Amino acid sequence: MLEIINDTILDTLKIIPFLFIAFLIIEYTEHKVNHKSTKIVKKAGKLGPIFGSFLGAIPQCGFSVMATNLYITRIISLGTLISIYLSTSDEMLLIMVAEKAAIKDIIIIIIIKIIIGIICGFLIDLFIRTKHDKNYNICKHDHCDCEHNFIKSATKHTIKTSLFILLTTFILNSCFHYIGEENIKTIFNHNNFLTPFISSLIGLIPNCGASVIITELYLNNVLTLAQSIAGLLTNSGVALLVLFKSNNSLKENINIICLLYVIGVISGLILEIITL
Repeated sequence: MLEIINDTILDTLKIIPFLFIAFLIIEYTEHKVNHKSTKIVKKAGKLGPIFGSFLGAIPQCGFSVMATNLYITRIISLGTLISIYLSTSDEMLLIMVAEKAAIKDIIIIIIIKIIIGIICGFLIDLFIRTKHDKNYNICKHDHCDCEHNFIKSATKHTIKTSLFILLTTFILNSCFHYIGEENIKTIFNHNNFLTPFISSLIGLIPNCGASVIITELYLNNVLTLAQSIAGLLTNSGVALLVLFKSNNSLKENINIICLLYVIGVISGLILEIITL
């Protein structure tokens, strides 16, 4: 057990500097581009899913939250909202960079998520037609004070993410030690068809911990590319919490979650077949 704890702490400490630098850059640039991004999405009109998918892929902690508010007030369409949710990966990109994952793998995941976001966004706007105005600010919610102190904000986000990574890494290391890495992989291999259902469900958890778990499982070769994408597609950070908090239509909120889940599962299954 002591060896597991030591390995977990060392693994986490190695990526903290990378996380802090990444968050520092994001916190500084986020408020520079968020207003521009919001204006672009507002003016996009029928092309919203295209702009939404590309902007959602940018590692920002608050864009999916802003998109939620824009949808609630019907400034953007449902298709644009879903495209942003699908392309958002919360902590995925930061963790993969910090863990020194192959650039090719990172680019492939981002491109696939953007393409799926664009396609699904247009299809939703084509077949689904849909004033609640409540302003939610991720920074105020997290009390990070990033508008006044970028270093303080980046430190808080780094600590929060590092704790999730520490917990996730400890669980994974324990499983690998006591159950065996090959046995864990065998369990997933025997349930290839069901795995996208599970990973997509994990992705719906409105917390950065979900993207941490999925990304770590992928980096440890427990989840395949297709299975991990199924979970990353449904993960939009805390945006779903904001949706339920600010949008009075419970039925509509549930429909959006079901829509995300179905897209995640179907995409995972199709990609699994393609990559066989």
